[in-house]
Amino acid sequence: MARFVSLEPIDVRFPTSRHLDGSDAMNPEPDYSAAYIVVSTDADDGLEGHGFTFTTGRGNDVQTVATAALAPWLLGRDVDDVLDNLGPFGRELTHDPQLRWLGPEKGVVHMACGALINALWDLRAKRAGLPLWQLLSRLSPEEIVELVDFTYLTDALTRDDALALLRNAGRTRAEREQVLVETGYPAYTTTPGWLGYDDAKLARLSREAVADGFDLIKLKVGASIDDDLRRMAVAREAVGPGIRVAIDANQRWEVDQATAWVSRLSEYDPYWIEEPTSPDDILGHAVIRAKVTPVRVATGEHAHNRVMFKQFLQAGAIDIVQLDASRVAGVNENIAILLLAAKFGVPVCPHAGGVGLCEVVRHLAMFDFVAVSASMTGRYIEYVDHLHEHFLDPAVVTGGRYVAPSMPGASTEMLAASIRDHRYPDGPVWSEG
Repeated sequence: MARFVSLEPIDVRFPTSRHLDGSDAMNPEPDYSAAYIVVSTDADDGLEGHGFTFTTGRGNDVQTVATAALAPWLLGRDVDDVLDNLGPFGRELTHDPQLRWLGPEKGVVHMACGALINALWDLRAKRAGLPLWQLLSRLSPEEIVELVDFTYLTDALTRDDALALLRNAGRTRAEREQVLVETGYPAYTTTPGWLGYDDAKLARLSREAVADGFDLIKLKVGASIDDDLRRMAVAREAVGPGIRVAIDANQRWEVDQATAWVSRLSEYDPYWIEEPTSPDDILGHAVIRAKVTPVRVATGEHAHNRVMFKQFLQAGAIDIVQLDASRVAGVNENIAILLLAAKFGVPVCPHAGGVGLCEVVRHLAMFDFVAVSASMTGRYIEYVDHLHEHFLDPAVVTGGRYVAPSMPGASTEMLAASIRDHRYPDGPVWSEG
């Protein structure tokens, strides 16, 4: 009987601030980072589970400590028992009465739970010899529902609701899996639009994005209305009228300020406004959405948990759900969010602006297409052309579409050399400047 023997947290940081990659109105000089975790067993298969939580640098200090604190829940336990029961195991973590006092189900501890749950899914998929999206898509509706914590959701989504959605989609799952393998999944790119880039770089990268097959790009906005008007004009001229241009304020505005700012930018036909105000302000988003239509409102990358997504949807506050692979409690909770979005008929366009997020969220979106929503209409996965070379199974986008991964696992595993070089503060990238 194999048992879990190690849970190793690692602080991995990339100096993206040196070239202002990832810069936006709230994060002018981020260092894209991963509070990384490796889970090991004493099985003779040599397989490990890898997971992480994304931060923009110093957040790793507390995130790695929180992840390490979860070791007692895992070490010594039977591998098969845990991996075969990831729904109950996840609820055991997130419902622990002493851990819940630190949330409940939000913040650093909740994200640490997500890193561990994602690492366990990575291990389970590797043992099954399947990429995560395919493993999840081939589970029965009953097995998928068992992963979901319906606590606080039943006024909007019941177990029977979820089973009905999954059974309806299940009739043609095999056909959609084949479509996905053959055609991939639509992508949009944020690469041209970082706030720290000058106009020449913005224009060049925007043109390159269109040439690469993207029909949606995204620009960061929110620091200066004059700068934003100029940059939107530059981008629109570069891509032409037929390409969608989304904008992202990264929580920078007050509610009234958001509606006024988007109104000024509307002459350039923005496709959506992302995070126009506090990510916790559900009613504020509803007000903004009513006033800026037909510009769509998108949010979710900083939503704490499934309950917030439920309320955003119930309040009619968003047009686009932007789940994040590492903000909530991992794969399990993201399945709940996908089911909520399907119940309300709102498209999901996952957030992937961070190290490793492109790699992981493609699995969730592809599972959604095959087994939950059965649709790609109005849906994209964000693509940021940074740091993929550090992953064993890097995201691949061709002709503006994500290629379906085929390597077993959740695509969460970094290369050993990348971990060594970027380990903070003693890795050579940091210790040698």
